Amino acid sequence: MSATVELTKENFDQTVTDNEFVLIDFWAEWCGPCKQFAPVYEKAAEDNPDLVFGKVDTEAQPELAAAFGIQSIPTLMIVRDQVAVFAQPGALPETALTDVIGQARKLDMEQVRQQIAEQQAQQQGGGQGA
Repeated sequence: MSATVELTKENFDQTVTDNEFVLIDFWAEWCGPCKQFAPVYEKAAEDNPDLVFGKVDTEAQPELAAAFGIQSIPTLMIVRDQVAVFAQPGALPETALTDVIGQARKLDMEQVRQQIAEQQAQQQGGGQGA
Protein backbone atom coordinates (compact mmCIF):
# COMPACT_ATOMS: atom_id res chain seq x y z
CA MET A 1 0.00 0.00 0.00
CA SER A 2 1.21 3.48 -0.85
CA ALA A 3 2.09 5.88 1.95
CA THR A 4 0.90 8.77 -0.24
CA VAL A 5 -2.60 10.12 -0.85
CA GLU A 6 -3.96 10.96 -4.31
CA LEU A 7 -5.21 14.55 -4.07
CA THR A 8 -8.06 15.70 -6.28
CA LYS A 9 -10.15 18.86 -6.42
CA GLU A 10 -12.77 16.89 -4.45
CA ASN A 11 -10.53 16.02 -1.47
CA PHE A 12 -7.80 18.68 -1.60
CA ASP A 13 -9.36 21.36 0.64
CA GLN A 14 -10.51 18.78 3.19
CA THR A 15 -7.03 17.19 3.32
CA VAL A 16 -5.28 20.53 3.83
CA THR A 17 -7.87 21.67 6.40
CA ASP A 18 -7.87 18.43 8.41
CA ASN A 19 -4.09 18.03 8.61
CA GLU A 20 -1.52 20.32 10.20
CA PHE A 21 1.30 19.34 7.82
CA VAL A 22 0.78 18.31 4.19
CA LEU A 23 3.43 17.75 1.52
CA ILE A 24 2.21 17.91 -2.05
CA ASP A 25 3.98 16.49 -5.09
CA PHE A 26 2.67 17.96 -8.36
CA TRP A 27 3.57 15.42 -11.08
CA ALA A 28 2.52 13.83 -14.37
CA GLU A 29 2.83 10.33 -15.83
CA TRP A 30 4.86 11.51 -18.85
CA CYS A 31 7.42 13.42 -16.72
CA GLY A 32 10.80 11.66 -16.41
CA PRO A 33 12.05 13.67 -13.39
CA CYS A 34 8.68 13.02 -11.69
CA LYS A 35 9.21 9.28 -12.07
CA GLN A 36 12.74 9.61 -10.64
CA PHE A 37 11.41 11.63 -7.66
CA ALA A 38 8.50 9.26 -6.92
CA PRO A 39 10.49 6.62 -4.97
CA VAL A 40 12.30 9.35 -2.99
CA TYR A 41 8.94 10.92 -2.08
CA GLU A 42 7.42 7.52 -1.25
CA LYS A 43 10.36 6.71 1.07
CA ALA A 44 10.02 10.08 2.82
CA ALA A 45 6.31 9.32 3.31
CA GLU A 46 7.19 5.99 4.92
CA ASP A 47 9.85 7.65 7.10
CA ASN A 48 7.43 10.37 8.29
CA PRO A 49 4.15 8.57 9.04
CA ASP A 50 2.91 11.53 11.13
CA LEU A 51 2.78 13.75 8.02
CA VAL A 52 0.42 13.64 5.05
CA PHE A 53 2.12 13.12 1.70
CA GLY A 54 -0.19 13.98 -1.18
CA LYS A 55 0.26 13.68 -4.93
CA VAL A 56 -1.50 15.79 -7.54
CA ASP A 57 -1.51 14.38 -11.06
CA THR A 58 -1.42 17.64 -13.04
CA GLU A 59 -2.93 15.90 -16.09
CA ALA A 60 -5.93 14.61 -14.15
CA GLN A 61 -6.24 17.72 -11.93
CA PRO A 62 -5.39 20.73 -14.12
CA GLU A 63 -7.53 23.02 -11.93
CA LEU A 64 -5.34 22.33 -8.88
CA ALA A 65 -2.14 22.87 -10.86
CA ALA A 66 -3.54 26.16 -12.21
CA ALA A 67 -4.75 27.27 -8.78
CA PHE A 68 -1.20 27.01 -7.44
CA GLY A 69 0.45 28.43 -10.53
CA ILE A 70 2.44 25.26 -11.18
CA GLN A 71 4.75 26.07 -14.11
CA SER A 72 7.00 23.00 -14.09
CA ILE A 73 6.90 19.54 -12.60
CA PRO A 74 7.71 17.95 -10.36
CA THR A 75 6.96 20.73 -7.90
CA LEU A 76 7.02 20.07 -4.18
CA MET A 77 4.84 22.18 -1.91
CA ILE A 78 4.56 22.05 1.87
CA VAL A 79 1.45 23.38 3.61
CA ARG A 80 1.44 23.86 7.38
CA ASP A 81 -1.66 25.04 9.18
CA GLN A 82 -3.20 25.85 5.77
CA VAL A 83 -0.26 28.13 4.85
CA ALA A 84 2.07 27.23 1.96
CA VAL A 85 5.50 27.48 3.58
CA PHE A 86 7.56 25.92 0.78
CA ALA A 87 7.22 25.48 -2.97
CA GLN A 88 10.00 24.49 -5.31
CA PRO A 89 10.09 22.91 -8.76
CA GLY A 90 12.53 20.11 -9.46
CA ALA A 91 13.17 16.60 -8.19
CA LEU A 92 14.90 16.82 -4.83
CA PRO A 93 17.47 14.23 -3.79
CA GLU A 94 16.62 12.28 -0.64
CA THR A 95 18.96 14.30 1.61
CA ALA A 96 17.51 17.61 0.40
CA LEU A 97 13.93 16.39 0.88
CA THR A 98 14.76 15.22 4.41
CA ASP A 99 16.35 18.62 5.13
CA VAL A 100 13.35 20.56 3.79
CA ILE A 101 10.95 18.46 5.89
CA GLY A 102 13.11 19.09 8.96
CA GLN A 103 13.14 22.84 8.33
CA ALA A 104 9.38 22.92 7.81
CA ARG A 105 8.85 20.98 11.05
CA LYS A 106 10.87 23.61 12.96
CA LEU A 107 8.97 26.62 11.62
CA ASP A 108 7.28 28.82 14.19
CA MET A 109 3.87 29.13 12.55
CA GLU A 110 2.90 32.11 14.72
CA GLN A 111 5.92 33.94 13.34
CA VAL A 112 5.06 32.85 9.78
CA ARG A 113 1.49 34.14 10.16
CA GLN A 114 2.78 37.42 11.58
CA GLN A 115 5.14 37.86 8.61
CA ILE A 116 2.29 37.16 6.18
CA ALA A 117 0.06 39.67 7.97
CA GLU A 118 2.82 42.30 7.83
CA GLN A 119 3.39 41.67 4.11
CA GLN A 120 -0.33 41.94 3.40
CA ALA A 121 -0.56 45.15 5.42
CA GLN A 122 2.34 46.65 3.44
CA GLN A 123 0.74 45.63 0.14
CA GLN A 124 -2.61 47.09 1.16
CA GLY A 125 -0.89 50.25 2.33
CA GLY A 126 0.52 50.63 -1.17
CA GLY A 127 2.69 53.60 -0.21
CA GLN A 128 -0.29 55.75 0.77
CA GLY A 129 -0.02 57.94 3.84
CA ALA A 130 -1.62 56.42 6.94
